[in-house]
Amino acid sequence: MSVAAEAAGTRGGRWIDDWRPEDPGFWESTGKKIANRNLWFSVFSEHIGFSIWSLFAVLTLFMGDAYHIDTAGKFFLVSMPTLVGSVLRLPYSMAVAVFGGRNWTIISAALLLVPAILAAIVMHPGTSYTTFMVVAAIAGVGGGNFASSMTNINAFFRESEKGKALGLNAGGGNLGVAVIQLVGLLIIATAGTGSPRILLAVYIPLIVIALVGAALFMDNLSTVRNDTGALAEAAKDAQTWILSFLYIGTFGSFIGYSFAFGLVLQNQFGRTPLQAASITFIGPLLGSLIRPVGGMLSDRIGGTRVTFWNFVAMAVSALICIWASGIKSLPLFVVGFVLLFITSGIGNGSVYKMIPAIFRTKALASSESRGWDQQGALLWARRTSGAVIGIAGAIGAFGGLLINLAFRASFQSTKSGTPAFWAFVAFYAVCFVVTYVVYLRRSKAATDPATGSTVSYASA
Repeated sequence: MSVAAEAAGTRGGRWIDDWRPEDPGFWESTGKKIANRNLWFSVFSEHIGFSIWSLFAVLTLFMGDAYHIDTAGKFFLVSMPTLVGSVLRLPYSMAVAVFGGRNWTIISAALLLVPAILAAIVMHPGTSYTTFMVVAAIAGVGGGNFASSMTNINAFFRESEKGKALGLNAGGGNLGVAVIQLVGLLIIATAGTGSPRILLAVYIPLIVIALVGAALFMDNLSTVRNDTGALAEAAKDAQTWILSFLYIGTFGSFIGYSFAFGLVLQNQFGRTPLQAASITFIGPLLGSLIRPVGGMLSDRIGGTRVTFWNFVAMAVSALICIWASGIKSLPLFVVGFVLLFITSGIGNGSVYKMIPAIFRTKALASSESRGWDQQGALLWARRTSGAVIGIAGAIGAFGGLLINLAFRASFQSTKSGTPAFWAFVAFYAVCFVVTYVVYLRRSKAATDPATGSTVSYASA
């Protein structure tokens, strides 16, 4: 056993019993190295999970007339993984407490092999729409990886570095959406739309690498083991549901637009699959890369401020898409849509920074009345914020389903995405009003129902 492992209190099966990230001496001598190692292997596994989750958004680009699937059917097809992934995020976030972060990363990576192999088998003309829907639903397992990964990484890092760490973890994972679209573009450009199985031939080995990497280099934390009660406790807190609502606006937008962008370009602007694929990766790529910036900016000036102004910018970006649609300007439309990705990425980082900050504030404000010392209060905050991350991740992902259904209904009724964009503008307006009223007003304070303590979240 290494000196670092002994200092961290590691036992067999890569379990760490002694984990004190808020202790400066422990963090600098041992904790930072272990936390960062777990972070990078978590990022890779989550990255592949996002790629498999968005698999059918790419495969629809290969589905020409021979597949006999219309526009509404394709929007519904890409909605199915979003729905399943959002539902799975709750049990996935609990799985870290039941199995351990490292152990569940191994299991969740192995599960990605199922939809990848099935897609390789069924991806050809003549396969029934029902079969495609079933395989698309199974691809939803990739959406669950995010919740377990974020819950796990949240427990490894100290408060002052959570925004950066969670932003890197989520941003690196989100990049899986852009990367699989780039791989799809390369395949379409070189082998044509008749070779979708090449995509699976690329990703199946990557899944195996993610699985082996987690097994060899990640760790489990005993401090989050058997902590399933945190989810029930988090569900009783009003802040959980407010933050989850805001995350619908940020992450729901990111994943919903990621799945829909190519189909919108094909149906509203008449782009071919190759022309659409040459553009669609740009938005998810920039949205993923900027997510850590949202987290780091929130570390510096506060997540609530970043979140508020970001929702204003999202509403403006959607208005640009409406304007571009009206004047039939593809370049302006792409600018507006890409701005939606960038702002959703910033908002993803800022909302996830708000979660641990808000629950840390609650814990410290009520520590005396609950009989906690500082270490006990911070442990409660880590437990609860980890559970909230799982709940918010699940509800936020459900927003992606709503976006795809909104586009489906919009194109069915008007042959345009404009009505859907007006709905998005209205929703973002509600989000920035909620952020201001609940978190930004200097005089706003919340009462902890368990203790009656007054808690201000203005600086979260």
